[in-house]
Amino acid sequence: MRTVGVEEELLLVDPYSGEPRALSMAVLALAAKESREGREQAFQKELQGQQLEFATHPRSGMRELHAEVERWRAEAARHAARVGGAVAALATSPLPAGPAFTEGDRYRWMQKNFGLTAQEQLTCGCHVHVSVESDEEGVAVLDRIRPWLHVLLALSANSPFWQGHDSGYSSYRNRVWGRWPSAGPVELFGSADRYHQQVRDLLGTGVLHDEGMIYFDARLSRAYPTVEVRAPDVCLDASTTALIATLARALVDTAAHEWRAGLPPARHTVSLLRAASWRASRSGVDGELLHPVTMRPAPAEQVVHALLAHVEEALEANGDLPDARKGTAELLAHGNGARVQRELLRRTGSLRDVVLACVRRTQEHVY
Repeated sequence: MRTVGVEEELLLVDPYSGEPRALSMAVLALAAKESREGREQAFQKELQGQQLEFATHPRSGMRELHAEVERWRAEAARHAARVGGAVAALATSPLPAGPAFTEGDRYRWMQKNFGLTAQEQLTCGCHVHVSVESDEEGVAVLDRIRPWLHVLLALSANSPFWQGHDSGYSSYRNRVWGRWPSAGPVELFGSADRYHQQVRDLLGTGVLHDEGMIYFDARLSRAYPTVEVRAPDVCLDASTTALIATLARALVDTAAHEWRAGLPPARHTVSLLRAASWRASRSGVDGELLHPVTMRPAPAEQVVHALLAHVEEALEANGDLPDARKGTAELLAHGNGARVQRELLRRTGSLRDVVLACVRRTQEHVY
């Protein structure tokens, strides 16, 4: 059974005003102190000081992965509270925020070279690592999961607000993130050699600082023998994170099986994939999506069920099918993070109250 690990980026906010606060270095200092005392830590810095990232261990069981995501969210909340802050699993800040770059040569280079694009990157994603046997298998997987990634984005969408306004999107993070020159859907690679040549060519342009800026919607990990799915928003609820991870593993299993069976990948163009990603970021699960097979509009619920059908055999083999069915049914019924945030605003009339409610939801595991 393939292992799965998750990286989540959380938003650091003021516990009273809900505004983003640049507390990451203070939180990381506390975590480092506890690490020296023998307590395990999983946190690292991100581009902006109002962000905090953690990474789980590789897990075979999705319920264990879910529990670990909850654990690190709770640890992040504990550390943040000690320096006067709080954490919220929000992919963008509903309240206005300015840049607060983390110190470091790499981040200074990005600030200098990318200007407003870098300044506005206060966005929080969820990256799912799924183990693969080789780069060749990994690239075969990347070629075959391309049409399905926008469905994961729609399920995870958790960023409707931007700089104090409703963006009109379910995942405005996806739109902001797409400003990076290497971000988004990619063409078919066909082989590991072609994938690595594409990476070398991009680095050769001088536009990117390093391989860490290969921001494809899914890529081979630099550090681990995994495919890294990067399309989703950070999810408001840890249960949704576990669902996204479950579906991502099943997509990788299904794609690897198709590759070994000699089945070719769908030949959708990057233009069609970009349109599918835009549609998912706009609608989330509350409108139409593009069907991954036909690339024609269909109700979101129908497209989500098509994803479940596509990976059903893998879900069943992994023992994940009942939880995946239950999780998707609950999400479609109750909504993703974007729907929850908009409902909170309708109830309270205050973006501050939206943030503070999401802080409580992040830390109290209310589903």
